[in-house]
Amino acid sequence: QVQLVESGGGLVQAGGSLRLSCEASGRTSSSYVMAWFRQAPGKEREFVAAISGSGGATAYADSVKGRFTISRDNAKKTVYLQMDSLKREDTAGYFCAARTTWTMITQVVGYPYRGQGTQVTVSS
Repeated sequence: QVQLVESGGGLVQAGGSLRLSCEASGRTSSSYVMAWFRQAPGKEREFVAAISGSGGATAYADSVKGRFTISRDNAKKTVYLQMDSLKREDTAGYFCAARTTWTMITQVVGYPYRGQGTQVTVSS
């Protein structure tokens, strides 16, 4: 099993920044694809960003492209999501997820390992 624990969420004003972290433990592998998803109240879960095992490939949702940056430190078994220029519509619960292959990376159903999430609230 792989355990994922997120941290770094909180309350921030619009235009501000936050950095989320997701630490993996258990039978994890540096080759795993890691991703961030989010879900706002009353809305569907939404893909945010993904990164390949080596970090050489990344993908972003159009809604966050240019504002969010995903990265990873395999020595620390941690993936990060740097969120800049935050907007009220970024308010959601954010969770990280892991899978073994770089296929259908925007579909949460393909990720067998998911964390509990951390709340991000952006105020005006």
